[in-house]
Amino acid sequence: MVRVGIIGGAGYTAGELLRILVNHPQVEIKFVNSTSNAGNYLYEVHEGLFGETEMKFTDELPFDSIDAMFICSGHGDSKKFLESHDVPATVKIIDLSQDYRDESNGFVYGLPEVNRERIKKATKLANPGCFATAIQIGLLPLAAAGLLKSEIHTNGITGSTGAGVKPGATSHFSWRNNNISIYKAFTHQHLIEIGMTMRNLQPSFDKDINFLPVRGDFARGIYVSQYTECDLDEEAAIKLYKDFYKDSAFTFVMDKNPDLKQVVNTNKGIVHVEKHGNKLLIISMIDNLLKGASGQAVQNFNLMFGLDEKMGLNLKSVAF
Repeated sequence: MVRVGIIGGAGYTAGELLRILVNHPQVEIKFVNSTSNAGNYLYEVHEGLFGETEMKFTDELPFDSIDAMFICSGHGDSKKFLESHDVPATVKIIDLSQDYRDESNGFVYGLPEVNRERIKKATKLANPGCFATAIQIGLLPLAAAGLLKSEIHTNGITGSTGAGVKPGATSHFSWRNNNISIYKAFTHQHLIEIGMTMRNLQPSFDKDINFLPVRGDFARGIYVSQYTECDLDEEAAIKLYKDFYKDSAFTFVMDKNPDLKQVVNTNKGIVHVEKHGNKLLIISMIDNLLKGASGQAVQNFNLMFGLDEKMGLNLKSVAF
């Protein structure tokens, strides 16, 4: 059994992480740290855990009792936490914030579709962003083949859980319901890690990724549609994508134009490609809280500890 601790245990990503780990056959959760909820049962905050565990939150940090630590703190807080605490070198770290996605301080960028072998050897792991994951699985085969030659035009719509558990002016129900809006047009922070991956795979790529993020009127999931010029015909493009993902544990290429509900509540990524004139249309989708956060974190955890990559992640889509 791998002994695990969780930092910042009250948010959406921590709740999804706990939902996975309480049923993971090779995990023993030793502590869930939350200063604001210390002494409360986990199910009092994450109500879906009622009947699953009688564990309580703690404000203590018994690092000597764990083999791995998941950090579910807000952006900027993970770095502050690691700088102010002496975490033993024997403890492997999986950070779900954006603080180390530039691979600083010895962190490995945890996108298994391109970094699986590096992840297996990692002791510190930076989990990718949700939009970044959804966009990248749509572009990786082209970049790996050196076929990105022009600007990329990307539209991505995300569920309200992507904004975190604390309600804000643009995330509470009365504003979000029956509403759509664009935010951070062309400037979204996930473009940094996307650009890093694309340049690592195709150093010659120097074009813009024009990204329009959209707030959706649903709770969870990310649906990305993007297009770029491509010389391949449709048959060759589909073959390129299927060959690239043939050994992938969770990313699949679908011939049929897919629906978002096929990935919600799962760790799957689904990709679909179509050729229209000289443009390749790429549709990709994930659950923002699972493949876009906690599910991918567990996928990386499994790789880091030599476990079956799919362990604990055989989840069922909502379907209807």
